[in-house]
Amino acid sequence: MSRLVTLKKELNSLGSSQKAKASAWFFKTGKGEYGEGDKFIGVTLPEQRGIAKKYFDLPLKDIERLLNSPIHEHRSVALIILVNQYQKSDKKKQKEIFNFYLSHTKRINNWDLVDCSAGYIVGGYLIDKQVTILSKLTESKNIWERRISILATFKFIYNGRYKETFLIAEKLLADKHDLIHKAVGWMLRETGKRCGEDIEEEFLKKHYKKMPRTSLRYAIERFSKEKKFQYLKGLV
Repeated sequence: MSRLVTLKKELNSLGSSQKAKASAWFFKTGKGEYGEGDKFIGVTLPEQRGIAKKYFDLPLKDIERLLNSPIHEHRSVALIILVNQYQKSDKKKQKEIFNFYLSHTKRINNWDLVDCSAGYIVGGYLIDKQVTILSKLTESKNIWERRISILATFKFIYNGRYKETFLIAEKLLADKHDLIHKAVGWMLRETGKRCGEDIEEEFLKKHYKKMPRTSLRYAIERFSKEKKFQYLKGLV
């Protein structure tokens, strides 16, 4: 029996129909929703991480098979393994994983899948390189590629850099999707948390009046009540 088959069997053994039903609702899998058609078996994230750790050395060809699965937890475990491998690899292998990741974005197709991987792999690889690819991703018709573009900058923010986040956030201000609004606001909030509130306000004072309301609310979440009021009322 192959290790991939064993991995899937172990995941299935941890499944719960009750949790699967709750996940299907939470990740909006209904007709016309952003996760339409996604399938769950009801395995928790800590359990997924445990499986991913056990199968750390799974080859890319098997990770690809997991990513192509219709089951959400299979794709999630594939990405957790990929992140774990990236963090333990040399530069040559990291480049291979980065290219592999970008060639499979159609299967990184829900917000949790993006959020658990983009900062580590895309942001991690680009930390000392040009970020042109991120600007291209902001123009994608694929919502998940657009979310990857802004979530990748988490790595930059974590290292005290914010210009890349501001660049991508500005390009996404006119985006129509709520999941992008939330992601942009989140990364702006993280900029304030890690780089300084005054830095975050450099961006907000320039753009807040035309930002989607959701983005603004996320961005100012850590501000004082008085300052929140001023931004929400357009008084800054």
